Amino acid sequence: MKKSIAIDMDQVLADFYSKLRVTYNDNFGTKFTDEEFLLTTQRDLPREDAKKLFALLNEPDYFRDLKVLDNDAIEVIQDLQEHYEIYIATAAMDVPGSFTAKYDWLMEHLPFIKTQNIVFCGNKAVIHTDYLIDDSPRQLAAFKGTGILYSMPYNRSEEGFMRVHNWKEIKQYFIKQMEIV
Repeated sequence: MKKSIAIDMDQVLADFYSKLRVTYNDNFGTKFTDEEFLLTTQRDLPREDAKKLFALLNEPDYFRDLKVLDNDAIEVIQDLQEHYEIYIATAAMDVPGSFTAKYDWLMEHLPFIKTQNIVFCGNKAVIHTDYLIDDSPRQLAAFKGTGILYSMPYNRSEEGFMRVHNWKEIKQYFIKQMEIV
C-alpha cells in the first residue's frame, strides 16, 4: 500500500501572491514588489477594502491563469506519483468563487492527477494523508500526519515543522523516506 501525500495549491504549486500583488497594487494604490508583498499581510485592510479584495478574488477566472510557482513541481509530482498516492488539497472554501478556476488550473498543469484526488476544503484537519505539504503553519498544525512547511517569507519565523524551500528538496525528502522503509 502506497503512502499518501497531500499538496496545497496556492503558494506551493501555483504562484498566487504574484497575481494578488498586482491586483492589490492596481486597486489600492500601492507599489509593492513581490518580495515586499510576501512580507505584508492583507488582513489589516479597512473593511470596505477587504470586501473589494474578496470580491475580486471571487471572480470566476481569477485563479485560472496563475503561473506554476516552481518549474520543477510538475516533474517531481509525476515522479512521486510512482511511489505515493498524490492528492491536491486546496483551501478553496475561503474563496468559493475559485472552485472552477482552480479545477481548470489543476487539469491544465496536473492532468495526470486523478480527479477524485482533488480536495476542495477549508480546514485541512479533514485531510487524512500521511504527509501534507503546505505554506500555512495554521493548516499544518491542524493536520494529523507529517506536516512539511513550504518556505515563504511570511512563514520564515515558524518552527516545529520540517521545512522545504523548493521542489528539488521535496523530491530528496521523499526519496529518503522510501529508503527508510
